[in-house]
Amino acid sequence: MAKEQKIVITSAITGAIHTPTMSDALPYTYEDIATQAIAAAEAGASILHLHARNPSNGSPSVNPTDFAPFLPRIKQSTDAVVNISTGGSLTLSIQDRIKPAKTFSPEMCSMNMGSMNFSFHPLAGRYSDDDWKFDWEKDYVAGSDGNIFRNTFRDIKEAAETLAPHNVKFEHECYDVGHLYNLKFCMDIGLFKAPVFIQFIFGILGGIGPEVDNLVFMKRTADRLFGNDYQWSVLGAGGAQMRLATIASQMGGNLRVGLEDSLFISHGKLAESNAQQVTKIRRIVEDLGRQVATPDEAREILDLKGGDKVGF
Repeated sequence: MAKEQKIVITSAITGAIHTPTMSDALPYTYEDIATQAIAAAEAGASILHLHARNPSNGSPSVNPTDFAPFLPRIKQSTDAVVNISTGGSLTLSIQDRIKPAKTFSPEMCSMNMGSMNFSFHPLAGRYSDDDWKFDWEKDYVAGSDGNIFRNTFRDIKEAAETLAPHNVKFEHECYDVGHLYNLKFCMDIGLFKAPVFIQFIFGILGGIGPEVDNLVFMKRTADRLFGNDYQWSVLGAGGAQMRLATIASQMGGNLRVGLEDSLFISHGKLAESNAQQVTKIRRIVEDLGRQVATPDEAREILDLKGGDKVGF
């Protein structure tokens, strides 16, 4: 019998959706992002998916100067793989969004595989005008119903070609089945080489829903398009996080948790930290008989360049 591959856990530390009002645990200062990332790695995350924030008010940032204070500290304190987002803003150009990855040359970057409606405006209805901690938050959340998250074929090509000299491994984020076909096209024209790493994403308003049938369908479609030339992981947004992560682990996949994707540890209960979410999913998958990969094992599974070849 073939040896079962270990599970790679990604922790997405802060993201660009949730705002400080929504949870006191959401990190946005340099210190808090670093502290939570290190703790998530110690809890069992072998990959840390990182966004930056303006440390004065928690607003999302793609400015490399807001990554510089915490990246070296994370590298010095943990052996985890650093994955820098190239999707850190719903309104800025791809040129702006790839600047952090171009500046710091991480082992991995996210790569959204298609344009889409991307909205979280229903969250605004949970808070009164007096609840918001910072002036920017309400309009940012409520106004997301007008967002088109642009990731055209031209954008994808520019990001791929700009970052090619850095030998990064892309986490191809697929929010719907059409994004899988976009990835296959990009591979056919030589933008990406097999094996690729695909993140199936479920539960974002504008993308495919978080039903198990959809996970099975996405996996079956990827099998048909990529055969054995891919690794895969699952991200369930909001209340779907732990459920879909658990199912993915039993289907032979990898998984992602983190405060970027869900602020909760269980139904109606806010998580205290990213590490708490990692600890919970690690316990679940290990209790179900799977083993969790170390950072070096994740590097081998995903064929990464190594932590000694980054630019921070």
